[in-house]
Amino acid sequence: MILGCEEPRIYTKPKRELTPDTTHGFACIAFAEDVLGIQLFPWQRWLLIHALELDELTGMYRYRYVICSVGRQNGKTMLMLILALWHIYALDSPTVIGTAQDLANAEKAWGEAVEWAQSDEELEELIEKVNLGHPKYFKLVTGCQYRVAAASRRGGRGFSGDLILLDELREHQTWDSWSAVTNTMNARPKAQAWAFSNAGDALSVVLRYLRAQAHRELGWPDGDADADILEGIDDDMAEYLEQNAGEQVLGWFEWSAAPAAKRTDHGAWAQANPSMNHSDIVENCVTERAIAAAMRTNPPSQFEIEVLCRWVSMAEAGPFPEGSWRETLDNDARPSDSTERFVALAMSWNRSKCYIARAARDAEGNPVVGIAADRNGNDWVIPWLIENRGTYSGIVIQSNGAPETSLVDDITNARMPDGTAANLPVIAWAGPDLGSATGIMFDRLDKRRIRHLAHPGLDSAATSASVKVLSQGAWVIDLAASPSDAAPLKAAIGAVWAVETATPVRQSAYESKDLLVV
Repeated sequence: MILGCEEPRIYTKPKRELTPDTTHGFACIAFAEDVLGIQLFPWQRWLLIHALELDELTGMYRYRYVICSVGRQNGKTMLMLILALWHIYALDSPTVIGTAQDLANAEKAWGEAVEWAQSDEELEELIEKVNLGHPKYFKLVTGCQYRVAAASRRGGRGFSGDLILLDELREHQTWDSWSAVTNTMNARPKAQAWAFSNAGDALSVVLRYLRAQAHRELGWPDGDADADILEGIDDDMAEYLEQNAGEQVLGWFEWSAAPAAKRTDHGAWAQANPSMNHSDIVENCVTERAIAAAMRTNPPSQFEIEVLCRWVSMAEAGPFPEGSWRETLDNDARPSDSTERFVALAMSWNRSKCYIARAARDAEGNPVVGIAADRNGNDWVIPWLIENRGTYSGIVIQSNGAPETSLVDDITNARMPDGTAANLPVIAWAGPDLGSATGIMFDRLDKRRIRHLAHPGLDSAATSASVKVLSQGAWVIDLAASPSDAAPLKAAIGAVWAVETATPVRQSAYESKDLLVV
């Protein structure tokens, strides 16, 4: 029988030996076991010891933010409640704020904490008030309180938080709640925010960003596929980071299966489920039998996220047939040597970024599409199109009513560095062709007769974009209403449409050159 792993697979290493003098973890464990009467799993003890490490110079917590990524049903909610009660009873922290993906779940966890406190005679005596109305909170005679807040842009406003608890961070698809709640700590120098979650997907924008940031600091242990979602470091930030190289604000603790591990690997199960088979501690815990049953009955992508705590880049949402985007991902796909290549340009609805997609047919006649370039602004577009002129036969651009339409004349009239006309081959995209192009992409995905290359922005858009229905039932991607930037998807649709329908541009000497695919 394999027991769940005590130590996470990926984590921020301590700066010094962890003892009762260098971390509050031992004190929190003693509170849980001696006061609350709870026997912790080994991984929970390990996490408390490491995450509550103290800074040697200031004596405050080393980490301002603690992120714990672990498989479902392993006891992370219990850990949250222990932290909440320890803070208000043992540390005299004035305010603990708990949130979850919805207010009902936050209130449920809060209710369990109240029951724990009321079931102990000594703890119950210190309770001044339990408010069951809205917002729910319970307050001690010392003035310390544990309250809940909605996971929204207004959650926690008006309060200063000494401990912030965020459950299911993967469900945060905007930064509103994170920003609203964590910034309640700004006037609390000793505060911490703890976030718990299993793995996420392309829509988990907050968790994905924090994970990329932590993995970058740890040397990209699982590869740097998400490096593009991190904002570039400007000169001021680079100087600040150099001057404060020893500063650590984010502690990352990830129990997950390794990327190359098979779904059937019991060792990988143990790595993502640290409570597995610890029935010596609590009878109702995660077991190998339960995980095996989940593997047999859940779609692979859901098993990866929920049980293996392994990142899945594509959700099963969006405008296309279920599973089609994930199942047509192929980073090894390449166009045949004899096929024509096309590119398409799209600009974010707020004009902040441009994307160029590139597409061609493979040996079996299937379109292969990927994002060839994406950068902020649009000054780079024409130089890129000129530099890469030998790799495409035409440029698809929406000719009216789109952000990128403003570039059509400039691209058409572009000139080479020597002053001669660049003659960039623009293919106007407008009217019925817009809806037709989206239908072509839908049909190709539905039949799995297309291949696309991985790209964080494209994957996110393809699995989340909103649509706008046009007259006669046709539909297009709605850039303004989509939860993430849908411009890369629009560019990909335009490039595939050109491959399928555009009249070939006159043969030129450029077209004999090989295409370097994304």
